[in-house]
Amino acid sequence: MRPVRLLHRDEARAIRGVLFDLDDTVLTAGVLTRASYDALWDLHDAGLALVAVTGRPSSWGLLLTRQWPLAGCVTENGAIYSVRAGAEVILRDPCDGAERSARRARLAQLVDRVRHLVPEARLADDDDGRRSDVAWDIAERMQLPREQVRVIKAEIEAAGARPMQSSVHLHASFDVDDKASGALAFCARELQCDPASALVSFAYVGDSANDAACFGAFRTTFGVANVRAHLGALTVPPRYVSTKTMGAGFAEIARELLTKRQAST
Repeated sequence: MRPVRLLHRDEARAIRGVLFDLDDTVLTAGVLTRASYDALWDLHDAGLALVAVTGRPSSWGLLLTRQWPLAGCVTENGAIYSVRAGAEVILRDPCDGAERSARRARLAQLVDRVRHLVPEARLADDDDGRRSDVAWDIAERMQLPREQVRVIKAEIEAAGARPMQSSVHLHASFDVDDKASGALAFCARELQCDPASALVSFAYVGDSANDAACFGAFRTTFGVANVRAHLGALTVPPRYVSTKTMGAGFAEIARELLTKRQAST
């Protein structure tokens, strides 16, 4: 990983939009700070398309797309997204109603099995806003021991579902999309940017293991400083890293990107 100050102005100038994680990237311990919110508006005012790409529920995506300066929000680790269409916000779920109901039933059975195996485990407090996955709280309101996290992961895999871990949650889903494929689908359908072009014209900012697909796919990738704690779970680390953590790190990355873009004109 290279310090973010080494971002070249030509690479900055080629960026059309910024994709970014929420928890521990834009949010600092769950809080949207003034620095990171100002950074979002600065990026937006510079003409960059902004898309949140998060493990948080689709219900969050609808709200954030309405209230933040975003083109849309890819949620539940890539499975479902919301998009701004004029004054309207639209939710897009590629799974039809019958199949979604069947997958929800299988997830409910998985939750019951985990409840018996790991009684201490608790679902995330945003679980009722989810459509495609379930999430256990492993480091947000409580700290679940690593061995118990491993037990839950094994049960998820035994059920034929996919486990995904963020800095705060352990997710299970029967959907196949990850953050990278979900983000590329959004760029193609909603921003009319083909995947090959999006991989080089959109930057990605993240911090943890469920950002791995995006760190490996996009050309220009940034990690906030706390990504160092998750490098063992990343096959490909981000290309650049900030000196500051979480929201302050996101603001640092935004400033560097905008400064280099201005220097190139």
